Amino acid sequence: MRLGPTLLKVLALGVALGTAIALSPALAADGHWAFLVAAWAIAAALVATYATRRAVPAKYLAPGVIVLTLFLIVPIVLTAKTSLTNYGDGTRSSKQTAISNIVASSVTQTPDSPRYTLSVGTTGSPTDGPFTFFLVDQADGSLGAGTSAGLTKLDPGDVTVTGGRITAADGYTMLTPMQVNRAGKALDAITVPTEHGAIRRLGISAAYEGTTTLSYDKTADTITDASTGTVYRVARQGDRDYFVSDAGKRVSDQSWTSDVGLANYHRIFTDPLIRASFLKIFVWTVAFAAFSVLGTFIVGMLLAVALNDRRLRGQRAYRLLLIVPYAIPGFISLLVWSSFFNKDFGLINHLTGLHLDWFGHVWSARLAVLLTNLWMGFPYMFLVCTGALQSIPEDLKEAASLDGANGAQQLRRITLPLLLVSVAPLLVSSFAFNFNNFNAIQLLTRGGPFPADNPHAGGTDILISYTIRLAFGANGQQIGFASAVSVVLFVITGVLAAIQFRATRSLEEVH
Repeated sequence: MRLGPTLLKVLALGVALGTAIALSPALAADGHWAFLVAAWAIAAALVATYATRRAVPAKYLAPGVIVLTLFLIVPIVLTAKTSLTNYGDGTRSSKQTAISNIVASSVTQTPDSPRYTLSVGTTGSPTDGPFTFFLVDQADGSLGAGTSAGLTKLDPGDVTVTGGRITAADGYTMLTPMQVNRAGKALDAITVPTEHGAIRRLGISAAYEGTTTLSYDKTADTITDASTGTVYRVARQGDRDYFVSDAGKRVSDQSWTSDVGLANYHRIFTDPLIRASFLKIFVWTVAFAAFSVLGTFIVGMLLAVALNDRRLRGQRAYRLLLIVPYAIPGFISLLVWSSFFNKDFGLINHLTGLHLDWFGHVWSARLAVLLTNLWMGFPYMFLVCTGALQSIPEDLKEAASLDGANGAQQLRRITLPLLLVSVAPLLVSSFAFNFNNFNAIQLLTRGGPFPADNPHAGGTDILISYTIRLAFGANGQQIGFASAVSVVLFVITGVLAAIQFRATRSLEEVH
């Protein structure tokens, strides 16, 4: 009788261990040691918890703790870590990769350059590597394996040679011509240093040994141009590092990911472009979230109270109709409402006879955003309040009626206080959601209208849409800066939520 649960347990633990084993080679090859340790720590914890009959509380806590760690704590930690870097367009690669690319750009082919028959092998992904060049010298047939670290000679017994090219090597997966073509950008960045220059890929199955004018000195951390004798050293320009000569000239415009400390946070609070509109947008963000929550709650609660009367016929039909807006995907609703507010052919202007440019003026655009958010949000509050009303005893209402209380007094003194006991935490979470409700702004108004003197801060922008525009605007993707903004918004939202939760404690005395 216990074979079924035991077998299921063994299979589940086997999947956990198998996942850790399968991930290990790729994580080790890419140098992700922290993730490798975490994968084995989780697998070991699961085995230790469920392989015995002990630690019964841990058996219930382990799944929740693991999910919380993987989907909440780890993303927050990684976001905070990224916020301390300059990661983004032009700085996505490591320093070593950037150096390899800079040196590779100076490798030139000459008529007498040695030629090789090329095969590409990998110990990891066929698209991301790491890659190794397996080379057969077309002049003397000697074999070699090359990486960015250098060229190593191979014995014929170490590899399989077919038709004048290496087709197999222990521990490596050889790429097909199609896979080589797909990984072209990564392979073009690889240069294999040699005694006389460097080897680069030439097409899918060939390579050449060219001469290079640039060389990197790891000890001094400099790049030297042999043709001019110019030495380039690492120098910080803005938030990026470059190899720069004493005269201030860069050897290349290529940079790399580097730590910038609190520079991204410093920019948020000191950059005139950001600071000029930050306070105004912050006030609107709080107002937008507050009015959205308050409006949806009032409408949802009143509808729930009205439809909670058992004497009303067709309750199920009415309730089904009222949750239709909640059943429609949000992005579709926002795009449809955006067309409703169109100045020339929008449904609202057509039905009302108005000719109002809803998105052309700040306050009308804000009203449009709030109305749309009200339509999209009240069904959720309606469902929540409908469920909460079922827990309120009818005896209290009957007693109030005997004491002479009318419907409005019963709602204000009995129904609403008891309702808030159940709904208040959801109101706090709804406020936090609307505080960062990027879709409602982006799909409806795109943050506009924009004043002529500031095309970066729109009249309906909330903090998240405003800062995303700055981080992913004309200057390219500044992911490090965007991560810093995310951390700041996380802290602000957390503080506001903590204050609201503290304020709701008074409701605990209602019972």
